[in-house]
Amino acid sequence: MRFRCVLAASVCSAMLVAPAANARDYLKSEAGQPRGYSTAVATEGGKTVWISGQVGIRDEQGKSMAGDFEGQARVIFRAIEAAAKRAGGSMKDVVNITVYLTDPRLLEPLIPIRHEFWPEGNFPASTSITVHSLPFVGMMIEVSAVAVIGDK
Repeated sequence: MRFRCVLAASVCSAMLVAPAANARDYLKSEAGQPRGYSTAVATEGGKTVWISGQVGIRDEQGKSMAGDFEGQARVIFRAIEAAAKRAGGSMKDVVNITVYLTDPRLLEPLIPIRHEFWPEGNFPASTSITVHSLPFVGMMIEVSAVAVIGDK
């Protein structure tokens, strides 16, 4: 009898300290899904992580990515993923991105790259802005992000 009480208390304690399951609501649309974004992402609670604008002018080995849009985009999304991991999360926790592009035609080649980093289709909400230039010569894209880690 005593063993059952101890076991029951252990199970109840584990349930109280277990991390909350993610309860994100991805508000998807026919227009957004193929283009790699959700209309909105609703979260509840959790730790909000604001990730500064990431640039991909050089890859992780120091190779210049100047003029290589797809290379810059992949470097940027890997940097966002690394920042989310340092904060205790993953790319799945990224709920919003803001994309700055030097040419609106660059949005099309960005779409398959978004699908690489969010293959399950739960894309973050997204805003894309075309700018005249970015801080470094050859820089074509910058992306900032918001992640919510451990939401209820």
